[in-house]
Amino acid sequence: MDIRIAFLGAARNVTGSRFLLTVDGRRFLVDCGLHQERKFRDRDYQPFPVPPDSIEAVLLTHAHLDHCGYLPKLVHDGFGGPIYCTPASAEIARIVLLDSAYLQEEDIRYKRKRHKRSGRSSPYKYKPLYTIEHAKACAEHFRPTRLRETLDLGGGIQALFRNSGHILGSSFVRLDIGVGHGAGNTKRSIIFTGDIGRFDKPIIKDPAFCREADYLLMESTYGDRLHDSVGKIEDELAHVINDTVARGGNVVIPAFAIERSQELIYYLNELQLKKRIPRLLTFLDSPMAVRVTQVFENHPELYDEDMTALMNQGASPFRFPTLNFTRSTEQSKAINRVRGSVVIIAGSGMCTGGRIKHHLLHNIGRPESTILFIGYQAQGTLGRSILEGRKTVRILGTEQRVRARIARIQGFSAHADRDELLDWVTHLETPPRSVFVVHGEDKAAASFRRYLDEKTGWKVVLPDYRNEYRLT
Repeated sequence: MDIRIAFLGAARNVTGSRFLLTVDGRRFLVDCGLHQERKFRDRDYQPFPVPPDSIEAVLLTHAHLDHCGYLPKLVHDGFGGPIYCTPASAEIARIVLLDSAYLQEEDIRYKRKRHKRSGRSSPYKYKPLYTIEHAKACAEHFRPTRLRETLDLGGGIQALFRNSGHILGSSFVRLDIGVGHGAGNTKRSIIFTGDIGRFDKPIIKDPAFCREADYLLMESTYGDRLHDSVGKIEDELAHVINDTVARGGNVVIPAFAIERSQELIYYLNELQLKKRIPRLLTFLDSPMAVRVTQVFENHPELYDEDMTALMNQGASPFRFPTLNFTRSTEQSKAINRVRGSVVIIAGSGMCTGGRIKHHLLHNIGRPESTILFIGYQAQGTLGRSILEGRKTVRILGTEQRVRARIARIQGFSAHADRDELLDWVTHLETPPRSVFVVHGEDKAAASFRRYLDEKTGWKVVLPDYRNEYRLT
């Protein structure tokens, strides 16, 4: 049996997850994400390393853009197989991909006008990677698969999705190869972690553990650091909001539409109920986040005990009185005419596109306002530039002086930190043959590889982009 794994993304970088598994010539892709770091974005425009029509199926760990965002391009270029994932991931991915396509088309239109005025040209000939129609066509390929339900891929290959606690519907994927082929063949198991979440976070259940695996592809987004305690979030959030209100400014929060926005709303509701912050007008200015919030309400089976109790009491955190769902562009623009302090939650989470750029334009130059980061900011993104303390940043084609207060709350992270990753992986009851450290910036991934080697003595590999390994 010839088993090979090729790393077509998220190798020494934190986005673009794509792992190609080949079993006796049969090809399967685990995750199919976009690269969000500027320096790696050209990879998304290059031809896929293998013919897309040669891939039998895609297995999707979750619906973040860096794990699912390349799917419409793959389908448009010839992939015709099923895309397996949990039901919640299928619902969210459809929303995410349509939003991604819309933003790409809008961005191209805007750049075409701006570059025409300045006499510049685009390296991509003003074409989006894919269109809304491509995203709609891709949605037809989703095949929802329930957690803990064995999926038979034929030829002695089975897949199992288990809760990873990262976002609603997220999973790690276990592939068992050589099942039922008799004593002459050796069974091998491979686990793709996707992204591992944290424990004791609100709304969704804690991550499940895996007990055995021959090979493990392990995320390392925060493999070189420790997070603040989850319990500090309310204190830090209350301080930022009360301080900004005292100065007469707005709190502008770039937030990912999936999980982070809903978790933030949960905490704002809690703080208002406890009278720790004033009842401020709060705008969820993200049509995608609004639609994703509806998906949360569709899947109570994924809630933890506390969230289940809240919902049973009729106290949904997604419906508190001062919360406004902003859908239209006109409603979004009107926010900046509101007098007094408000909380504005808008995407994208790394400030790479969407409505957050317009709110930054109106607030980043105001010393009384606060730009609050609650999520990971990849290298090369606008969010990372602001967080690193740049004095000026480019927003919508213009240079803007950063005068607003810049704040960050670490505890919101939906990724396990170094020690939480170690705790998760050391629930394996026997050492794996190899652990491949992926989905982390070079420094973080290398640090976690050393840490895991030091703590376990296992064989730990740090693959490069497009490396291929034979699994014996």
